[in-house]
Amino acid sequence: MHDAGSSLAVGEMTGRPLSRRDLARGLAADGVSGVFGGVMNGFLDTVFAQNVGLVSMTKVRSRYVAAVAGGILVLLGLVPKPGEIVASLPGPVVGAAGPVMFATVTAVGINTLRKVEFEGTNVLIVAVSIGVGMLPVMAPSIYHAFPTWVRIVGGSAITSATVAAFLLNLLFNHTPGRKKTETEPEALPAAVPDSAPAT
Repeated sequence: MHDAGSSLAVGEMTGRPLSRRDLARGLAADGVSGVFGGVMNGFLDTVFAQNVGLVSMTKVRSRYVAAVAGGILVLLGLVPKPGEIVASLPGPVVGAAGPVMFATVTAVGINTLRKVEFEGTNVLIVAVSIGVGMLPVMAPSIYHAFPTWVRIVGGSAITSATVAAFLLNLLFNHTPGRKKTETEPEALPAAVPDSAPAT
């Protein structure tokens, strides 16, 4: 769900709304990438929200740039010296870019919420999702007594808020019998026969 949200945000910023097929292809590519990561003894990779912020900041939207950046990362992994150059960057320089990127991601999310019709249950969905996402931040030990899988999902503010928003939206807006129905126009009065012409 996180990857889907990042893909939708990038599609919106680039002016190319994603179709269901585009979204499915993106998720499939992400899955294949994770498989290759495991084969090469690496970690499962995923789409990071920082990348969405970078696209918004730099205005660089070419897939070829992403491919070249991937090649550079492979080079940094194989040749130690270039990696040492990147590692030599001062911590404050790298740290200063972080808040800007994450704040940009937040701004993109707010811009997405701006298009939501805050009527009926949508306000409740957003409010509860934000509240659930704030739980592990405000009370880090809240899930310590739960099973491991609950701590993994609930311990992440982004993951828990996303799961809550998904489930609540599914419950309130996509459950049979709960769908919104448009107001039907009032029935027109029956046609009245013309009066007989006056004699």
